[in-house]
Amino acid sequence: MTLDIIFDNSDFVLLYKPEGLNFHSEEEAGLVVLATEQLGLKQLFSVHRLDKMTSGLILLAKSATIANELSKLFESRLIEKYYLALSMRKPKKKQGWVKGDMGSARRGSYMLLKSMDNPTITQFKSVALRMHERLFLVKPHTGKTHQIRVALKSLGSPIAGDTRYANSDEAKQEERGYLHAYALRFELQGKDYSFVQAPKSGERFLSQEMLAQLDVWKSPWEQF
Repeated sequence: MTLDIIFDNSDFVLLYKPEGLNFHSEEEAGLVVLATEQLGLKQLFSVHRLDKMTSGLILLAKSATIANELSKLFESRLIEKYYLALSMRKPKKKQGWVKGDMGSARRGSYMLLKSMDNPTITQFKSVALRMHERLFLVKPHTGKTHQIRVALKSLGSPIAGDTRYANSDEAKQEERGYLHAYALRFELQGKDYSFVQAPKSGERFLSQEMLAQLDVWKSPWEQF
């Protein structure tokens, strides 16, 4: 597999992760190993990750020093992240916030709790596309595992194709899980960076209605 390189400099590389590819190596080589081999480097350093079902933008640092700086930016919420998600269910509210602790559920899943001891914070807005399709622009303000997937499920709008949190039979009929890491914006060592990358696969993500909406959301940081 040849990965698409979105941006590459002496500090980091920005890649397009296809859906269905593991971040870390398991039975097959994961994204980090594939990227390291493709670029002919000794090592790349991960500073954030994407679920297997999620496509989109992923940063890998080229040195431990830059990895440390980027990790601190993520931890301090100084890297803005924006995601696209598509559901076949209308949400309880069209835009706003989802806040709450996340607790363990069955078989490695999570659920949103009413408590607020160490809450996940997710901001979103949504629009209708084709029949039954609801597109979400999501800005997570925290970085917990499965955060967006759990947040949308709590709204009554599980992500289409998400075999863990949506109706299993319906999810298996989809080409992919419809969650995509759409944009990143941050400052590193005095330089400003902003990247936006549309999804490259999935019939629902490639519809004319979807493309028209992405033209409206081409600078997602202006939407919040």
